[in-house]
Amino acid sequence: MSTYKLNHTDSFGKGGDANGLRSNQENGFSNLSSLAQSEKAVQEFLIQQTPMQANDDHLIEFSEALRTVAKALRGSSEGKALAQAEAAEWKRRYELERCKNLELLLKAPSNGVCADESNSNGMMDHSAKSPRLHVQENGNSLERICAHEVLQDCEPNSPNGCNNKLKRKASFKLSWGCKGQTNDQHKKEIVSFESGNITTPDRSSKQISLTWESSPQTVIIFTKPNSTSVRVLSVEMVRWLRDHKGLNVYVEPRVKAELLSESSSFDFVQTWEDDKEISLLHPKVDLVITLGGDGTVLWAASMFKGPVPPIVPFSMGSLGFMTPFHSEQYRDCLESVLRGPLSITLRHRLQCHIIRDKARHDYETEETMLVLNEVTIDRGISSYLTNLECYCDNSFVTCVQGDGLILSTTSGSTAYSLAAGGSMVHPQVPGILFTPICPHSLSFRPLILPDHVTVRVQVPFNSRGSAWVSFDGKGRKQLEAGDALVCSMAPWPVSTACQVESTHDFLRSIHDGLHWNQRKIQSSDGPQ
Repeated sequence: MSTYKLNHTDSFGKGGDANGLRSNQENGFSNLSSLAQSEKAVQEFLIQQTPMQANDDHLIEFSEALRTVAKALRGSSEGKALAQAEAAEWKRRYELERCKNLELLLKAPSNGVCADESNSNGMMDHSAKSPRLHVQENGNSLERICAHEVLQDCEPNSPNGCNNKLKRKASFKLSWGCKGQTNDQHKKEIVSFESGNITTPDRSSKQISLTWESSPQTVIIFTKPNSTSVRVLSVEMVRWLRDHKGLNVYVEPRVKAELLSESSSFDFVQTWEDDKEISLLHPKVDLVITLGGDGTVLWAASMFKGPVPPIVPFSMGSLGFMTPFHSEQYRDCLESVLRGPLSITLRHRLQCHIIRDKARHDYETEETMLVLNEVTIDRGISSYLTNLECYCDNSFVTCVQGDGLILSTTSGSTAYSLAAGGSMVHPQVPGILFTPICPHSLSFRPLILPDHVTVRVQVPFNSRGSAWVSFDGKGRKQLEAGDALVCSMAPWPVSTACQVESTHDFLRSIHDGLHWNQRKIQSSDGPQ
């Protein structure tokens, strides 16, 4: 154990000597005694005087003045004594704290400890409230601080040398975690806590870009049915993809029949025969092309029950919130897409399944349905209000009494949910829109729930009628009393190519499709 020494400056005496304080205390109490004797002498002087006459005003004033002086002397002496006693108490506490720190240092393992002797006069820096020690470890001097030193938050790159000081806050990190997962496979670190502040990642890099590591070989084309313009374009596009790009082309069975009716030279086009072959399309297809509107994009996404290849949607429909590309420039667009890189929008999907009341367990469910826009629960042909009990992660949300309820993705926020009073949401915002349909309540406003929750909608046993559920406008099914619909975010989003980037395409779609907030500009002339 190496030796050490400590130097400190005593603010109560010279050179840190406590004798001066002790002598000051004794002098203070002696002064108090002398003051008390002076007051007693004044009192005796007043008593020994001859009885004062009533008309002798000067003597009366003189006696009152003496009493005032004696009282002031007594108060001054008492105050001085109290101040010195308080100083002595602080001195005692200081000595106890110093001894306690020395004991802690003696117990700490180190190779060498010495006091800070950087000051020429052997005194420590007055800015510190306790001795600062240097611990010798393998010949290197490491700065340490006593436990009772005031801790200060310092910036990581502070020039004042605060990096060696103890930190007030502990370091931690925040992570995403999935319920029911026993391992860390589905956890993702989102932010670390180092310098005392919680910060979120930089938002400037959230635009997703797709870069091909190998050239695409196979594409599949979905078209809008019963459209002459779409049929003409599909013939031209299939020929161009085969002759100029050398790609394998898949189409729907209906489209292949149309192509063969045009020319027998389209026998190179491939298709599928049954649903089993459809499930095997994803490992074969590199790119999806849609010719139509948003409904064609929904149809194309529904063909893939798992991962979906990137979709290049060409606008040949009505509104086109998901179709930013114009069919007139299809060659330039496809050249850019096939060359890469390209910006994409990740559109989240909902996975839904129905649990019947007759099912013995919750896992005895019907086929899982994937929706890109929304799942709708309504009262159907019944004249009664629908009655739906809604839960979010087993927490009761509300009881819907009205025409129904819409559970929508953010991509579907510009569809049925918008018509029912829901908000328009950027498609890359992760969330589930909870929008009532004509609720019989003045306070039932739409909600936006986080994407990690599970929503359960159940028809109560006391409901007057049944409910009906549809998935992206298709697959309509009836929900009887006791049946429940369970919805959560699917792990397979739909990636659609952007003409410019995600936000630009979204804003352009609501401006062009809905004429959002378009009105005549207010005239500049008028009252000022």
